[in-house]
Amino acid sequence: MSTNALTAVSDLPAKLNLVGLEPEALVDFFDGLGEKSYRARQIMGWLYQRGVLNFQDMTDIGLRLRQRLEQVATLKLPEVIRVEESTDGTRKWLLDVGAGQAVETVFIPEANRNTLCISSQAGCVLDCAFCATGRAGFNRNLSAAEILGQVLIVKRALGPEIALSNIVFMGMGEPLANYRNVVPVAKLLINDHAFGLSRRRVTISTAGLVPQLRRLADDCNVALAVSLHAATDPLRDVLVPINRRYPISELLDACWHYAACVAARHVTFEYVMLRDVNDSLRDARRLARLLRNRPAKVNLIPFNSFPGTHYQCSAPDTIENFSHELRSVGIVATIRRTRGDDIAAACGQLAGQVQDRTRVRFGEKTFRSVRR
Repeated sequence: MSTNALTAVSDLPAKLNLVGLEPEALVDFFDGLGEKSYRARQIMGWLYQRGVLNFQDMTDIGLRLRQRLEQVATLKLPEVIRVEESTDGTRKWLLDVGAGQAVETVFIPEANRNTLCISSQAGCVLDCAFCATGRAGFNRNLSAAEILGQVLIVKRALGPEIALSNIVFMGMGEPLANYRNVVPVAKLLINDHAFGLSRRRVTISTAGLVPQLRRLADDCNVALAVSLHAATDPLRDVLVPINRRYPISELLDACWHYAACVAARHVTFEYVMLRDVNDSLRDARRLARLLRNRPAKVNLIPFNSFPGTHYQCSAPDTIENFSHELRSVGIVATIRRTRGDDIAAACGQLAGQVQDRTRVRFGEKTFRSVRR
C-alpha cells in the first residue's frame, strides 16, 4: 500500500457506535444522513428489543440506508473474555473494555425474577473498606456503550426464553461518579422504544455522592439503593470513606428529597453485616432511629469474603436478630441470600482486571476524579 493510501486510511473518520446513544442524539445522527426521525426508533427496536447487531439483518430498513450505516456506524459491544457459572445458577461474564481493563457483570436467576448486576467503572473510585472492587483500584469510567453492552451481551446469551426482569447498577464502580454515562443508560432501560423496563425494576446504587444524588431526582426516575452500612458517622467514615465529605445527615436529606421528587415507595438502604463491627442490637437501634417513619427499606447483606480482607460475616442468628429489631419498629427489613460466591460473583466480590490502577482514597484526589 502506498504512503498516500495509508494516510487516506488513517484520515477516515471513526465509525460512530450507536449502542448507548441517547434517543435525541440518534435522531440527530439520522438527520445528518438526511433520514427521518423514525429511523432512530427502528434501530432501537432492532438493537435493544431484538438484539440484532448486524445492519444487514434489519430488514425493514432499505438496502441503501443499510449500506450507508455500514460505512459510518457500528454496533460494537465489549468482547467476552470468560463466562463462569455457579452451582446455584448465577453466571458471571468477564468483559474486555480495552487497554488491559476488564469488568464483570452478573446474572442472578430466581423463581420470580431474573436480575442483571452491571458495572459502571473499571475499578472503583471510592475504596470502601469491605469491597473487593475498591481494593482493585480505579482506572476509568465506562462509556454508555460499554455499560449498555453488558445488558445486550447477557440478553443474547440467555436467548428469548429467559427475560431480564430487573437491572441493577451494583457491579464494579460507583454509578453516580460516572453520572453522564449511567443516567442515559438508565433512561434507555426504561424507554418504551428500547428495553421498556418498569422504572421500579431499574436500580441505581450509590455510596453517597450527595450532589449527584440530588441532581438525579430531577434527571431520572428509577429505584434508588444507598450503601449505608453504618448508623454513625465515625464508623461510616471508616467503612465508606466518602462519608467524611458527605456525612449521614446530608446523605439522608438527599435520599428523602429523591423519594419525594420521584414519588418513590421507598429508598433501599444496603447494610453489609460485619461481625463485631456494625452488627450489634445497639447498631440496629441506631439505624432504626435514622429510618423510622421514613420511606425506607433495609437490605441486610451477609458479608462475602475476598482475598486480603480482615472482615468476617456476622453469624446467621446475629443477622436475624438485627433484622427483627428493625421490623419491631415497623421498618421493612430483608436479608439478602448470598448467590454466586463460589465464583466470586456475590455482592462485594467483583474485581475484574484493572491495570494501571490508582489507589484512590479519601482526599482532594478522590473528588477531582468524582467530578469528571
